[in-house]
Amino acid sequence: MSRSSSAGTGSAVAVARVLAPHAIIEQDLTRSTSPEQACADLSRIFNVGLAEVALMRVEGDILNFLFPTELRAAGFVPLSSSKAVAARTATTRKVELFNNFVIVQHANVFETIKLSTLGQSNVPGANTIQKLMTAPITDPHHNVVGVLQICHKGLTPDDSGADFTLNDLQNLELAARALGNLSFMHAA
Repeated sequence: MSRSSSAGTGSAVAVARVLAPHAIIEQDLTRSTSPEQACADLSRIFNVGLAEVALMRVEGDILNFLFPTELRAAGFVPLSSSKAVAARTATTRKVELFNNFVIVQHANVFETIKLSTLGQSNVPGANTIQKLMTAPITDPHHNVVGVLQICHKGLTPDDSGADFTLNDLQNLELAARALGNLSFMHAA
């Protein structure tokens, strides 16, 4: 009897260990009061630089950048764009992972903008997105309200860091769900 009771406790501890990162992600993000704070938390959670986090909000038929700040003034992404990964994410509602993003046909106009406030490298090509995860952000009614992207930048895929994993993608999906509940994700 005591043996099965011990096994039950052990499995509860194992479940808690697996769920702990998910609870931490939700807890950290639900306290965020601004896109900047949420993206700083995401940078820490995913162990990436601030310049490797992008947060966009759906406003009518476009995606507007909430973060990084420099991209707010740089333009927007039409949801009808066939070459923008963010637009595809919003319209298909699918999470995606690319560990060799440079071969993916995509609109790269935003990659050319220097994110000076986020400490990006001045070395030509060092800010190329090599690996990318993207997820739709949905509200409690399952409407797409935005897109979250986490990337690794570098001169080459090896320079940019480790490949993203399926666990990373699951954590991104969880983070996107948590963001969907935050007031700044809903157009004014």
